[in-house]
Amino acid sequence: MNFYDIKIKNSKDEEISLEKYKGKVLVVVNTAPGCGFAPQYNGLEMLYKKYHDKGLEILDFPCNQFGSQAPGTDEEIHNECKLKYDTSYEQMKKIDVNGENEEEIYTYLKSKKKYISPKGLKDKIAMKAIEKISKSVSNDSDIRWNFTKFLVDGEGNVIERYEPTVTPEAMEDEIVKLLKK
Repeated sequence: MNFYDIKIKNSKDEEISLEKYKGKVLVVVNTAPGCGFAPQYNGLEMLYKKYHDKGLEILDFPCNQFGSQAPGTDEEIHNECKLKYDTSYEQMKKIDVNGENEEEIYTYLKSKKKYISPKGLKDKIAMKAIEKISKSVSNDSDIRWNFTKFLVDGEGNVIERYEPTVTPEAMEDEIVKLLKK
């Protein structure tokens, strides 16, 4: 199986083949508008507006597995993100990213890039605190919290995994490199 064999659903419950994104650089992220990391929607939107015409897509998957921070319907979550953060990229259907009901895209992404402890002291402390309250982590590849980001190149290769403490803006240089390939 490769990345482009996977199918996902958008917020309208329409099935989409990832083949649609072949040749595009992707940021795949699990989100929640009630999360303390929710201001990262602004960074995701900035990247989208700046690089969408050059081949960047954001695949935003709302997820309610961490602290019940995305309790609404797909439509309610979309409207909240549009109102609070002026997001313009397409949001996908709310999913699970860990456990027996996790979506295939996350099974694939996690198999390619496992959790790596952050480098800075502040980020290490934040991730340790997150790990203590996260109830769905059972192994070293599981998603720890909302706003874990994966960077996928135009050939479907999972290039990097960024934990929630890494802002979308910190990914910009790597995105630019991939867009120039």
